[in-house]
Amino acid sequence: MIKFGTDGWRGVIGDDFTFENVRVVSQAIADFLIKGNKKNKRIVMGFDRRFLSDDFARTSACIFAANKIKVVISSRAVPAPVVSFNTLYGNYDLGIMITASHNPPKFNGLKIKTSQGAAANSYLTDRVEEFLYKRSPKTMSFEEATRRSLIKIEELEKSNIKFLKKFIDLNQVRKLKLKVLVDNMYGVGDRFAEKILSPCKLKIDYLHDEFNPSFGGVHPEPIEKNLGELIRKVKREKYDLGIALDGDADRIAVVNKDGNFIDAQVLLPLLAIHMVKNRKEKIGIGKTVVGSNLVDDIALSLGVPCYETPIGFKYISNLFKENLICIGGEEAGGIGFKGYMPERDGTASFLVLLEMMALEEKSFDSLLKGLWKKYGKWFYMRTSFSLKRLKKSLDVLRVPNKLLGKKLQRINRSDGIKLIAKDCWLMFRKSGTEPIVRVYAESKSKDETHSLINLGKELIKSL
Repeated sequence: MIKFGTDGWRGVIGDDFTFENVRVVSQAIADFLIKGNKKNKRIVMGFDRRFLSDDFARTSACIFAANKIKVVISSRAVPAPVVSFNTLYGNYDLGIMITASHNPPKFNGLKIKTSQGAAANSYLTDRVEEFLYKRSPKTMSFEEATRRSLIKIEELEKSNIKFLKKFIDLNQVRKLKLKVLVDNMYGVGDRFAEKILSPCKLKIDYLHDEFNPSFGGVHPEPIEKNLGELIRKVKREKYDLGIALDGDADRIAVVNKDGNFIDAQVLLPLLAIHMVKNRKEKIGIGKTVVGSNLVDDIALSLGVPCYETPIGFKYISNLFKENLICIGGEEAGGIGFKGYMPERDGTASFLVLLEMMALEEKSFDSLLKGLWKKYGKWFYMRTSFSLKRLKKSLDVLRVPNKLLGKKLQRINRSDGIKLIAKDCWLMFRKSGTEPIVRVYAESKSKDETHSLINLGKELIKSL
């Protein structure tokens, strides 16, 4: 079944994600655009390094061309944010990215970007789903479409690189003398940041930068268990910083010089301080319902609002479009910035972090120590269960009156089930992109967070 989830439509290659289904989805998107009655419709399209992604992109482009919708398709695999950027600043009606982001190698997918450069919201994807199977897909050959100028192959990165060179304080960043290791996780992160920074005094080396559609047998998701080689090498070879980007390079994680994994739950509030303090952006901070309480603490300290949304960057995008936030992010590593576009970008997050280090004249570790000294530490964890093991709906989950002896203060059901007590919380949610249910927890103690996760596991097993 074709169904759009939290961020696009994804499926197993050869099972759900087939050339025929790509044609069906593309025809539905074409019909959605045609229904809008706007003339001279245009789409920009990119693809990642997954198995057959370039062929799936060309197949999709041919459907749009047959429906008289002009398509500009990338000449090479590119980061998803490059497509979002071109959609916004190139005045396209939609952007299409063929990717399954951080999902395992057997998956592929299709993301829709709006004319504002944002992830498609539920309203748009629901309308597209209404057009599924309404009529047989039109198509034409790629050669015929290019001959008739309905499809053009172009290099999409240049305009994005030019913009980012102005978006950050490049003169200050170029002065940094750091040794950085970037793990592209076999994705499309490529050497994008280096192209923006060059020439500079930074020494940037790379891991897993080559083409490998199987991602070396590791999911291209920048979480600690997938970054063992990066962690070991940063520590062993004395790098100042390790950076990890996910499969389509819109998410980030950081490893400090001691080989400690630092996720977006710490990186987002750290960069939020930079946006308000150094960039003088006196508006709010956005996070999802599984975002760290550290974000709330920092927003309060900075005197700006903290907005909490359901999971999915499309909800953070809405806050950007309403000019309510200067920075927003999700727990999985996607962070966006005011003045750029209402979408996440792993490379941009890396660049803004370097800008913070340059302007503060501090190392990453010094920034972390300052953060924790002022606000204290929050310890966050998540785990996952296959849906095959979940016999009943989460709606019938047995909700305890206490969390580890602490009285339950409230329950948030805006997106899953979040149980909240003093200085801790526990949450359950079905993934919108994978056939799993996730359990999240956070508290002021590492041991307490482990205990919360174990409690969550027992509650799930009882379903």
